[in-house]
Amino acid sequence: MRVRIYFDKTEAMRFTGQLDVHRTFERMFRRANLPLAYSHGFHPQPRINFASALPLGFTSQAEIVDIWLETSIPLVDIETALKITLPPGIQIQQIEEIDSKTPTLQTQVVASEFTITVLHSQHNFDDRLSKLLGASSLPRVRRGKAYDLRPLIYKLSRLPDDDESHPRFKINLASRPGATGRPEEVLDELGIPPESTRIHRTRIIFE
Repeated sequence: MRVRIYFDKTEAMRFTGQLDVHRTFERMFRRANLPLAYSHGFHPQPRINFASALPLGFTSQAEIVDIWLETSIPLVDIETALKITLPPGIQIQQIEEIDSKTPTLQTQVVASEFTITVLHSQHNFDDRLSKLLGASSLPRVRRGKAYDLRPLIYKLSRLPDDDESHPRFKINLASRPGATGRPEEVLDELGIPPESTRIHRTRIIFE
């Protein structure tokens, strides 16, 4: 049985890395006495497959993970058992059963959407956004390889300031193998330190 879980990663787990989130789900299923299915080979691992790793320091309302079980169990029983084991920072939205032959989540992801809140005032913030959008290319280097950030930015739009008058914007970035746009790289182009922002994933976009 393959189940797909839609969940939030909230402030309490903002500084929990992806590997630890993976381990958290494994522990949740064990504590709930749900029979995880394992891979074959010399080092069997629980079959747990996330759509897209969320970087350290980000929160999200759009996380998705597929988990395989050895036996079929009613979804309502799975949800009830898991909610007892939920740690602070993980909130389950929905659980559904998925055909075991469906392609893996990672192979279907094409983009991610983020809302970025800037916590400190920035001089000429809107002008910087306009300049970024108007650029024909944004040459950068990542791990010693040159690339252009601009085609990885699919959409960018200004949002109303939050209740504390912090500027906000929404950005839609490519998320394909070998062609992934990162919010912190966009912030660097804007001259804004990532640590002075809050980055929240609002959607994972599939083919």
